[in-house]
Amino acid sequence: MVAYGGPNALAMSSVTLPDDQVQGANFTPHHYKPFSSHQHYQQVMRALHKLQESGFYWGAISGREASSLLRSQPPGTFLIRDSSDHHHFFTLSVQTVRGTKNLRIHSEVTGFFLQPDPQNTTEPLQFNCVLKLIAYYMGKGPDSVRTREGASGGNSAEVKVKAGSVYLIHTGGERIPLELQRPLSSSLSSLQHMCRRTLNSGGLVESEQTEQLPLTLRDFLEEYDAPI
Repeated sequence: MVAYGGPNALAMSSVTLPDDQVQGANFTPHHYKPFSSHQHYQQVMRALHKLQESGFYWGAISGREASSLLRSQPPGTFLIRDSSDHHHFFTLSVQTVRGTKNLRIHSEVTGFFLQPDPQNTTEPLQFNCVLKLIAYYMGKGPDSVRTREGASGGNSAEVKVKAGSVYLIHTGGERIPLELQRPLSSSLSSLQHMCRRTLNSGGLVESEQTEQLPLTLRDFLEEYDAPI
């Protein structure tokens, strides 16, 4: 299980979540990455809750199982699963022209990010949610150029970045551009969730129009604010 780091370390299996924390969030026994703080713990739990809503989170499958699932899919098909590496929570598995590649998603209190390019001195973009990280590399959003919202890194949080910036996968002496086209569904999404996702793609949740919606509907939209 995942543990909480610090002088009073607790294993996830022995923790009863307080009311203000995400419920129903369980990791598999091979995980033992410590949280750096309570804030980090809450961030990961919120990210996990949204992943469970996404329809393409496959949980505790292995890299071999991910490769088997993606092998017959076109390049750009991807899924999110639990990382089998004890130092990481999640892994992005994606089908490329060179087969299935697995990218560990790093997690710090500052956010989630992909493995930094060793040949690039620029700080990696960090996101407060795994889904926002995926959406960024898919180039999802109302504009092709957008302000870095929900992300940090670089010189300023206000710097404008191009959606879907190229990330290079280093493998076998080659550098393959990361291409995320469509997620591989692990479950059927409800009609309500598909509508919510469509509204998110149009930027409704970030607009002032949501103030005119009933509170229950507004809360439902804000629970999952990703366009994928």
